[in-house]
Amino acid sequence: MRTAAVGAGAAAAGVAALLAGEVQIAKRSIGISDERPPNANGVYGDDLPGKPVRCLILGDSAAVGYGMTHPDQTPPALVGISLSHLLDAPVHIHSEAVVGARSSDLREQVNRGLTFKPDVAVIIIGTNDITHRVPRQLSTRRLGVAVRRLIEAGCDVVVGTVPDLGTIQPIPQPLRTYARWQGRNLARAQTVAVVSAGGRAVSLGDLLGPVFSAKADIMFGSDRFHPSATGYANMVSVLVPSIAAEIRDPEEEAPATTMPLEHAAAVAELQAGTEVRRQGRRAAIQRRVASRRIVSRSRAK
Repeated sequence: MRTAAVGAGAAAAGVAALLAGEVQIAKRSIGISDERPPNANGVYGDDLPGKPVRCLILGDSAAVGYGMTHPDQTPPALVGISLSHLLDAPVHIHSEAVVGARSSDLREQVNRGLTFKPDVAVIIIGTNDITHRVPRQLSTRRLGVAVRRLIEAGCDVVVGTVPDLGTIQPIPQPLRTYARWQGRNLARAQTVAVVSAGGRAVSLGDLLGPVFSAKADIMFGSDRFHPSATGYANMVSVLVPSIAAEIRDPEEEAPATTMPLEHAAAVAELQAGTEVRRQGRRAAIQRRVASRRIVSRSRAK
């Protein structure tokens, strides 16, 4: 027994060393830039009637739009553009998302964001928790706390669960397979945490993964890690219908299949673009039609 235990320990140490080495290779391959995306804060659809919907963006580089050179290519702007079209109302976007952010950064992002007095918040977080090996339970607890704080302040919340890291070409095997497994587990746990706290969770990984893998040349940016403009637009297209639904009257919700939350989280992790929200003591699960049309609208300066 002792020999077996020693052998198992040595094997585990060997795997850990291999993965650590692969992480360093991936970091050198991907690289990093000091450039930051342009500020996309402002009012979109300012020619439309009504009071602007105040939308707060929180999270990491996927929420910021790392790699983009024009404001209207970034997720905050794309949310403002397409959401104003769907709601036929102006949308005021304010982003506190930061490149490289982890779940531990959500507390301060929420602190700053609440001064904006948002009507709805959109959160995309988790990739850096995986790459920095943050324990899943700790990561999801921090996310749940952030969602709960926003809801208690009167703000609706929509969370895009962590994307599929297994599609990222610079990450070598076996690290890529491990990252995919970690990402899917985290996405499932994020769904449970978000819905338990009163928000909506939208699966991003399983929806974007096959598209990014098949069309990596157009879906990824020049660093082959962060999405291209097309990739960000594709991501936003599946989030916006859920954001619009969260803002609208709950009585207008279409009928949805209900099931226990843990089961719903597992289904969402397996099925592309699935939204999970609380409905009574159960979870409602639904796949909304993606907002394929990103409409250009003026932004108030």
